[in-house]
Amino acid sequence: MKKATAKRKIFVLDTSVLLFDHNAITNFEEHDIALPITVLEELDNFKIGNDTKNFEAREVIRFLDKLSRDHGLNKWISIGENKGKLKVVLDNIEQKIDAEKVYSSKKNDHKILNSATGLITTEKGAQVILVTKDINLRIKAKAIGLTAEDYETGKVKNMQTVSKSSPIIDGIDADVIKKIYKKHAIKENGLLGEQKQANGYYILNNCTNSVLARYNKEQDEIQKVEKQYVYGIKPKNAEQTFGLDALLNDDIKLVALQGVAGTGKTLLALASALEQKNKYDQIILARPIIPLSNREIGYLPGDANDKISPYMQPLWDNLAFIKNQFKTNEKKSKALKELEESGALTITALAFIRGRSLTNAIFIIDEAQNLTPHEVKTIITRAGEGTKVIFTGDINQIDTPYMDEQSNGLTYLIDRLKGNPLFAHIKLEKGERSELANLANELL
Repeated sequence: MKKATAKRKIFVLDTSVLLFDHNAITNFEEHDIALPITVLEELDNFKIGNDTKNFEAREVIRFLDKLSRDHGLNKWISIGENKGKLKVVLDNIEQKIDAEKVYSSKKNDHKILNSATGLITTEKGAQVILVTKDINLRIKAKAIGLTAEDYETGKVKNMQTVSKSSPIIDGIDADVIKKIYKKHAIKENGLLGEQKQANGYYILNNCTNSVLARYNKEQDEIQKVEKQYVYGIKPKNAEQTFGLDALLNDDIKLVALQGVAGTGKTLLALASALEQKNKYDQIILARPIIPLSNREIGYLPGDANDKISPYMQPLWDNLAFIKNQFKTNEKKSKALKELEESGALTITALAFIRGRSLTNAIFIIDEAQNLTPHEVKTIITRAGEGTKVIFTGDINQIDTPYMDEQSNGLTYLIDRLKGNPLFAHIKLEKGERSELANLANELL
């Protein structure tokens, strides 16, 4: 009996996919890739600038230039060994459904839809699939009968690791807990079972008492986690205690603090950095700028600092809260002022530190859920000798249109680095800002 031949697949890539991952063209195995001509025009519009999307656009343009050095792009050309072929397609080729007529407008999205539907006519027997990070474009595609899907590369499939809190392990023998309190560390000896993970944080519990602990993989020990106070800030729950333990541990070079608004992510990160100010040459707090109403910050008045100031205000608010723990003539208050005046403590937009190599610094990235996986990787690769990197964020509060809780940089980081001795992830559960804030998080 003759074996059935697999149906040829052609993936049509939207601009949003290429701006999310400039390597996307090479990530579809043996299948063919079609780029609508409109996508090239949009890449051209994005090629100038210092934002990540500008970098991604330039990388894609360079890749296409290199690929087509001896070929035209209006015919199918090989992407590489064990890869499919690539072609740039027009939006005015024959199609059964004209998206511009269906949706009564000549938007670029509708031109991209026409390029995809045209392929169904010209590439007989092929399965044409539009791939886009734009949810609404996927809906529009499906509305005219076109198969459409999200870009899946780098997307975390199993969210359990990312969303779970520090586990409570019940039924621990009372003598074991007493021993941890007395010796501060014991050999693991199978106590954690399947939940054992490097720098995993646990609440070991029985009917009468409990202990907070961390698993040290290098020494194969369960170590007691002590409650620590940092720069006037004290932990208010077990998860905050775990967070400070990781933030103050010199062996943990990369920390992810995840939690909803008001759980103390940024405050703990900043306070712990200030507590360790004598160990590091610089403390840098940064956050990505998400333009208001899709308008770039250039329209705001003033110089660069004036333009980014509204976006940085939450970081300044946390610093002000810490300052208020001390009187102006106290030693720590004076130390804070000296750090700011000397430039050893910097609050800035993430775009302003791109390209720098950071040595012997504490680098705190706030709102990390608004970064792409590529951006997170780029930031970490900038860490020089003696640098500690801290990411904070809430994966349920994403402000960028082409990412979700499974595809953002913070989720990607937690999923990929879980169990690494240099990394710790703590999910902060309980809001400590106010009863009103907790009410909003729970019920609204």
